[in-house]
Amino acid sequence: MSEQDCIFCKIIAGEMSARVIDEDERTVSFMDINPATNGHALVIPRTHAADLLSVEREDLQAVALAAQRLANRMRERLAADGVNLINSCGAAAWQTIFHFHVHVIPRYRSDPLRLPWIPKPGDQQQIAQAASALEGG
Repeated sequence: MSEQDCIFCKIIAGEMSARVIDEDERTVSFMDINPATNGHALVIPRTHAADLLSVEREDLQAVALAAQRLANRMRERLAADGVNLINSCGAAAWQTIFHFHVHVIPRYRSDPLRLPWIPKPGDQQQIAQAASALEGG
């Protein structure tokens, strides 16, 4: 897949919509439209890299720091009991969008999530409410 066809590159360029909840000079974080739990978000580097094996070190570090920042917000603002960080590298590891990304998944004692989850469309109002709670610094 080329950068021109990459959904995440289109989000960064403003050609596709996403509920952006955090960004800095190297990363963008936005809500997953197929959430595993309430508040599930993605962190991506602004520069296209297909996967974990090809992402530049500085972008990898920036994504990790952004994921940590977001995980802290999830615990504080969504009362998450824990957080999973998940990266899938390659189709055999369930990667479906070939732009490096990290799933930041808030976990709740009562959530039914068992990994691997099977993505299905989420409740748009619930996604918007969680996004509102997570936006900004």
